[in-house]
Amino acid sequence: MKPFKVKPLGEKQPRAKREDREGQEQAVLMKEIELRYPAVFDLIYHVPNGGHRVKAVASKLKAQGVKAGIPDLVLPMARGGYFGLYIEFKATVEPAPVSPSQSACLRRLNEQGYLAVVCRGHFDAMEQLRAYLRLTPTVVAA
Repeated sequence: MKPFKVKPLGEKQPRAKREDREGQEQAVLMKEIELRYPAVFDLIYHVPNGGHRVKAVASKLKAQGVKAGIPDLVLPMARGGYFGLYIEFKATVEPAPVSPSQSACLRRLNEQGYLAVVCRGHFDAMEQLRAYLRLTPTVVAA
């Protein structure tokens, strides 16, 4: 039996790596979009606002325009009178709650003529995307 090591007080214990379930599910979603809807895949993109960063990097990104609450995925394809689709993606397993800044941002986007929704997992997001794509393309009057 190995002797038990005691760490001195104040020394940080190593943290167990957290599994990025949301990121994994979102990657599966993007792969399915790429295979089923290539034209959508060409336009949809991820907004890398989340994640933990060193304070200096976070400050630099904030100065460059990163804002809390912006949804994860953006599809700038107009349908059904909407200008585009925003998806706040949450994992199916152990989903994070929708934060107040996310709720406020979704509300503001909806007020501006976008369809902004929360999707809980890959299957929910695919269903929302399919429903959005079934809407008639929005025609821009010249």
